[in-house]
Amino acid sequence: MKQGYIHIYTGNGKGKTTAGIGLGVRARGRGLRVMVITFHKNRRPGAGEYRPLRQLGIDVKHLACRHPAMPRAGNARTHAQALRRECAAAVEFIRGLFTKNQYDVLILDEILVSVRDGFLAEEALLSLLRDKPLALEMVLTGRGAARAVIKQADVVTEMREVKHTYQQGITARKGIEY
Repeated sequence: MKQGYIHIYTGNGKGKTTAGIGLGVRARGRGLRVMVITFHKNRRPGAGEYRPLRQLGIDVKHLACRHPAMPRAGNARTHAQALRRECAAAVEFIRGLFTKNQYDVLILDEILVSVRDGFLAEEALLSLLRDKPLALEMVLTGRGAARAVIKQADVVTEMREVKHTYQQGITARKGIEY
């Protein structure tokens, strides 16, 4: 690709990660080199979609794995500080990928939550977007995309919840929601 674009999947509705992963699978099917980097997600190698992605030749990396909500036991301040360090390290890792030019598509799953919840400075993400290689396609997912990040993007889709099974008391189901 000569020109890569920035995509955002945001909103309170279901399907942000699924849309990003779908784009990655399509790109891989066309021979493009794809990496998915997850934020705040389970790092178990066989969890959810990660095993089949790897089988398709899509690289998966789990960074800033702590959940943004405070764990049941522990110190909130220590948790937040650790997560800020992990997010900053993730940005540096991504910058390193820019110089290696080994991917055509980079999916940053839930990175928008990192910014929304204050674990990653908005300016750090904006700087990353400004510095992306010209041909690199980037996909950012997560609720609460900041206005400045939306302004920087080329494609923005907002998932809107109309109705969901959790409103009926049905919890997340293995293979469907996780």
